Amino acid sequence: MQLPFPIPTACAIFFTTWFIVLFAVLPFGIRSQHETGEVVPGTDPGAPVALHFWSKIAWTTFVTCIVFAIVVVLAYYEQ
Repeated sequence: MQLPFPIPTACAIFFTTWFIVLFAVLPFGIRSQHETGEVVPGTDPGAPVALHFWSKIAWTTFVTCIVFAIVVVLAYYEQ
C-alpha cells in the first residue's frame, strides 16, 4: 500500500498529530505537590511532583501511530 499523499505531507500530519496528542496526554497521572502534601518552599503548590516524561513520550508516539494509520487508511480509500 502506497501513501495517498507525499512524504513531506505525511510527516507534517504525523508531527502535528503528535503534538496535539502530547498536549492531551500530559495531564494524565499528574499529582500536584498540594495533593501529595510535599510542597517545596518557593514553588507553586500546583506544580507536579513527578512528570514521568519518557512514558508520556512513549504513549504519545503509540497513540499518534494509531491515529496516523487511521488517517492513512481513510485517505487511501477516499481516492
